[in-house]
Order: sequence, then C-alpha cells, then structure tokens
Amino acid sequence: MNEKLIYSGAGLVLIAVAFVMFILISNTLFSGVRFDLTENNLYTLSDGTHEIIDNIDEPINLYFFFSEQASADLTSLRSYATRVRELLEEYEARGGGNILLSVVDPEPFSDAEDQAAGFGLQSVPVDNAGDDLYFGLAGTNSIDGQEVIAFFQPDKEEFLEYEISKLIQTLSLVERPTVGLLSSMMVQGDFNMQTMQQTSPWVVVGQIEQTFDVETVPGTTTEIPSHIETLILIHPKELTEDALFAIDQFAMRGGRILAFVDPVAEMDAQAPGSNPMTQIQSQASDLGPLLPEWGAELLPNTVLGDSQSALTVGGQGGQPIRHLAILGFNADNLATDDVITGNLESLNFASVGIIEPAAESETTFTPLIHSSEYAAPLQSFQLMLGGPEELQQGFSPTGERYVVAARLSGNANSAYLDRASVEGGLTETSALNVLLVADTDFLSDRLWVQVRNFFGTQIASPFADNGDFFNNAVENMTGSSALISVRSRGRFTRPFDVVQDLRREAEASYLASANDLQDQLAETETKLQALQSERTGQSVLSLSTEQEAELIRFQDEKLRIRKELRDIRHQLDKNIESLGATLKFTNVILLPIMLTLILMLAWRVWQSRSAELEVG
Repeated sequence: MNEKLIYSGAGLVLIAVAFVMFILISNTLFSGVRFDLTENNLYTLSDGTHEIIDNIDEPINLYFFFSEQASADLTSLRSYATRVRELLEEYEARGGGNILLSVVDPEPFSDAEDQAAGFGLQSVPVDNAGDDLYFGLAGTNSIDGQEVIAFFQPDKEEFLEYEISKLIQTLSLVERPTVGLLSSMMVQGDFNMQTMQQTSPWVVVGQIEQTFDVETVPGTTTEIPSHIETLILIHPKELTEDALFAIDQFAMRGGRILAFVDPVAEMDAQAPGSNPMTQIQSQASDLGPLLPEWGAELLPNTVLGDSQSALTVGGQGGQPIRHLAILGFNADNLATDDVITGNLESLNFASVGIIEPAAESETTFTPLIHSSEYAAPLQSFQLMLGGPEELQQGFSPTGERYVVAARLSGNANSAYLDRASVEGGLTETSALNVLLVADTDFLSDRLWVQVRNFFGTQIASPFADNGDFFNNAVENMTGSSALISVRSRGRFTRPFDVVQDLRREAEASYLASANDLQDQLAETETKLQALQSERTGQSVLSLSTEQEAELIRFQDEKLRIRKELRDIRHQLDKNIESLGATLKFTNVILLPIMLTLILMLAWRVWQSRSAELEVG
C-alpha cells in the first residue's frame, strides 16, 4: 500500500472497512473480556465479594427493577441506574451460572409492576400523574428465600457493593446465624416480681430475633460456645472472673463482640436507690480489665454533656429545658464512611460515657459516633444531685469532640496472660473485632421507639434510628469475614459541569420571568379588588373600556412570558441534546476512527522499517 492509495477514494474505503472489521473482531474476540478503566475502579468487585460469590452452592436469581418510562426526565438517576445494572452484570459474570440476573421494567398496570410490589420494593411517585418509579433489587434462592433492596439511593452509593453482597450472602446461607446475648438487664423480657407482670423484650432484641437465632449466655459462663461467632454484651456488670476470661478468649480467637457498656445505666432497675453514690456505682459497667487490652478506655464516673446536642425535657414547673446529658446526635456526629452509621440520621442517648484510645496500644481505634465541639465531661454524681437546670450551671464546653462509640480492631493481647498460658489459652490476636458503645440506655424503647397495642398486636413506631444502628451493627459483625472486608467504595458522582451551567443559566432566566409574572399577577389582583369595591349593586361586575384593555394587556403579557419560558426550556433541552450528541460522536465514532488510524500508521511505520531492513 503506497501513499497515493491511502489518500485516494479507494484508500478511504479501505480505512472504513478496516474500522468496521476492527469493531467486529473486537466484539467477537473480547466479548467476555472486561476492562475497568474508571478512576476509582467502579466496576471492580472487592476480594470479599469474590469470596462470597465463589462460595455459592446453588443458583441465586436477581431481579433488577427500574422504571424506564417514569425516569425519562431524571438524567442523574438514570445514570446511576446504569451503573447499578452494570455492577450487577459483574456479579453475574463472576457467578459463573450461580447468579442469574433479570432486568425488569415495571411498567404501570403490568405484571412486572405487580411482581415488584409483591417483592416489597419501594415505589416513588415522580409526577402529578401518579406514575411510580421502581429502582430496587430482589433476590431469591432455591428454598424460597427472599431478600430485597427496596430502593437504591444515589446518595448512598458508597455502600452499593456492600448491600448487594450482603443480599447475596444472606441468600446463600442454609442456616440462620447464631448470636450470643449476655446482659444483666431483662432485655429479652421476663417476669417482673415487683409488678407481678410479664415484661416484653426490648424492640431491638425482637428485631434481631427475626433474622438470627439468639442464644442467652449467662453472666457466670465459663466458656462461649464455639458455634457462636458474634457475642452481644448489653450492660455486662458484675461478671465473674470466669466469664471475663471466657469473653477474653472469645476475642482472642477472632470472635466478634458488640459491647454496650455504661457509666450510668438509667434502665438498670436492679440498682439500689438508698445512697446516690452507691446507686451510680451499681449502675455502671465497664468489662473490667478487658477494655484497656482491646485498645480503649471508658472514662470512670464520667458522662458526656453536650449543649448543642442536648434534647428538650420537662424542667421545674413543667417548663421545657435542654438536658445536657440526654443527647440527640445527627449525621454530623456519625461516621458517614462506615456501613453501620452511614445511612443513619438521628440517634438518642442518655447519660452516655466517653471512650478514649488506650495508651501505648497497637489496636486500631476507629470512632463511629462523637459529640459536637460544644461538649464537656460531667461527673456521674451530678446526674443524681440535681436536674437539668443544675447541670447547665457553670457548664463550659471544651471545644473537643468526644467519642462515644468506636470500632476496635487489629492486634491485642489477652487481659489474662498468666491464666491463658497455664490453661493452654490464647495470649494474643491479630484479628480483634469489637464494636464498643458507651451507653446501654439508647437501646431501650423509651429513647427511640413508641410501642402501641393495635388490636392485640404490638406496633413499633420509631422516632430515631437507634434500632437501625443496632440492627446494622449485628448484621455487619455477624457477616462473614468476606462481607466485613467489602470496602466502602466512596462517592463517585462526576457531575456534568457544562450541563449544570446550562441548567443554572436557564433556571435564572426562568426565575426572573416567573417573579415578574407573579408581580404582575399581584398587581392585577389588587386592581380587581378595587373594581369589586366599585360595584353599583349589579350582580355582574361592569368594566370600563380602559379596564377591559388593561386586562387584555395583562393576558397578552402573560402569554408572552409563558412562551418565553417554553423557549427557555426548549433551548435548554437543545443545548443538552447537542452536548450529548457531541459526546456520543466523540466516544462512538471519533475515538475508534483515531484508534484505527493510529494502528494503520503504526503498521505503515513497521512496514517501512521492515523494507529498510530488507534493503540493508
């Protein structure tokens, strides 16, 4: 092939043919090959997800529901839906036949819409016409198990892989996991000898009993059963040394622990009430020597005061007052990059403690919940000596954010080195996995949920996310190590700046015109009211020639402004369409042509060098 042929009409035809052949060959040879060239490897599954998928024994059916018609004008949501679908396709490709994906468009009044509703997916109204949008995932297994993600929230994209992997792992489990529960309070319900009535279990316990087998562990235990992989400790006070050693060894062998300790457990009804100091001390729990070895310390005889997070209670004379030790935390106080707290909006606490990293510890201390900067430590006895009014006297925030919940992970030593060495136990671990919370009251019903009796059925109406925190924590800690290792993928919103600028420009014009129209409407209404006062007793309002002309002028002006608004919107759509066409041309046509030309040029250079070598 010479240069004349390349620049001739026949050469152009050959280039076009080569381009088409290149596309066809690429699609044939590399149809099953996927390359993730995104900045943050959006479509690369985590190693933990690979492990979960590889351990699937029987096929799992996934049904991805997305309303195409209802989302026609929701560009950003459609873009996110494409990302979700493509990620699900990665799951299917990795599953090797054990994951079967179906993409379903639940059109209004269709069988697919009934199917989505039957799975319990959440529909969202998108317009006044009553069209509902579905954007969720349902999964089933061979034994009629069913799990759903009711709606994919774009603002929770960092947890997308975790939620999908959790759904798949749940469907792949044959038996329900068993969690151990050790508590000095009647969290599972019991017969109250004082009232001679049966008490109901705390709602948080009832929640996890729907998903897990909950096995009670006594405070006098000498060993945590081997079939328990996750242990929940709620106000573990006055434990025997044998029980503390059993918990210590459980942690050393990699057991997962959710520990809820408390400097003042207000729900501890067993605490004596004669002496305030004695009562305060008897209401405390701290796990003795275990916490320091796990890399954390619960400040003794200390509760957190926070003027910014303080909730309003009834004070003297029934007057509302903010209580410095009864706190309501919002998203600003929570770790947004953790799967346990990332989806939460509000948590309520009462007499919560303060957690600090232990000195000279190799354990990783990761805060999950912290105070505002308008906080300061309070002495526990202050809660017994006065009301909220007294707590506010002399309160001085330190400007520090205090931690009330944290993850403890990594390296840790046994708190019973001598005993472990003598009895053949474990003296250290590199896989400590503890979630520590410095409050137990926040799990009680009074701080987050209202329970009502509805025709013999208990209906729980939450007003805070305490129950979701507990459920998230148990699910996360009970999941396999593979699921726990699934990384938070972060936010990958890549805004189209040009499109946003166009929208802002159009919206500015729209608002200016709309405000002008509203001013004219207000002026006309004033004039009409004046005309109403000039009625002469006739049943029908008579207008003068000038008044009729004014109204006609206004109507014409209103039509003009409406036309202007339509033109603005049409121009906006045209600009966006033009931008989209340019992007499509660049990515679909221009770049492949350039790649083809580069390959041909490289081939030409290689051919020329080969010819030179032959001549030489």
